[in-house]
Amino acid sequence: MGNNSTFKFFILSGLQDSGVYKHLYFFLVFVLYILIIIGNVTLIIIVTVDKSLHEPMYIFICNLCANGLYGTVGFYPKLLLDLQSDVHMISYRWCMIQTYVIYSSALCEISVLTVMSYDRYVAICRPLQYHSIVTPRAVLKLLVLAWTYPLLSGAIVILFTSRIPICGTYIHKLFCDNPSIIMLGCYRAIANQVLSMVAVAIYLSQLVFILISYAHIVHVCISSNESRTKFSKTCVPHIVILVIYIMTSLFDVFYSWDGSVNLPIGVRNALAIQFLILPPLLDPLIYGLQLPQIRKVLRGQSYRVEQLCTQGSFPSTTNKAKYNIKEEH
Repeated sequence: MGNNSTFKFFILSGLQDSGVYKHLYFFLVFVLYILIIIGNVTLIIIVTVDKSLHEPMYIFICNLCANGLYGTVGFYPKLLLDLQSDVHMISYRWCMIQTYVIYSSALCEISVLTVMSYDRYVAICRPLQYHSIVTPRAVLKLLVLAWTYPLLSGAIVILFTSRIPICGTYIHKLFCDNPSIIMLGCYRAIANQVLSMVAVAIYLSQLVFILISYAHIVHVCISSNESRTKFSKTCVPHIVILVIYIMTSLFDVFYSWDGSVNLPIGVRNALAIQFLILPPLLDPLIYGLQLPQIRKVLRGQSYRVEQLCTQGSFPSTTNKAKYNIKEEH
């Protein structure tokens, strides 16, 4: 990173008014982070272990949960450390790493949602051709594209940002992000502004693609009871997740406005971290509760655990049939 400024540390001022409530905030954030880890890891394990869920839609959901874990790693551990400290500092290098992780994770979220909308479009609008279009090879290509673009674009953004000399130390947020670092630059970075415009254009094009896909899906579902059933079971959770992502992203955009510094710090923090709380927390919850296949597997696992606990021990291999436990699905 070729930054020529003398500032080697940034001060995150988002916790400056936490005061006596720091321990309470630490407990709440810790519980929230544990819930996010448990929810996403559980869904990933279920999709990985249960062979009946080895289908494109569930594989994409698994990647969405993996991205949720990836993004939160860039935020929650640092926040928990800051809640236990009186000085909220972060080195320049770690600030850039945090920016990269959060930025690329946000882009990856919309990329995976775009891939999922394409999968639902083919499944409902072209059901007879679904297995010939969405092949394992096609799924692999879509996932590589969904991950490669955000990771590479994030690296390019960080490369351009690292060339800006820094003339300030205070970041008025709980975490580092690209707009905050650019605002501390010694001059206006035209290249970064152009790059941001390109990123926004690509982001909007993905949203347009998703809207077009669902417009076709709704058109097909109007005339078919079978398609309406499939839509309600598999597409409604996706739409809910998409709306949550868009709303939380807009909150972060509103935060970045120049007038945001005039808002109370609690409001500013709430606006800034919505996209780091709601999507990773609600993704596994909504998909786990709404999709019949996942809900069925969850009920089956709960029943098995209850049977084992009732018997007081785990059965051996020879008597698994007695408890109606299946190893393969």
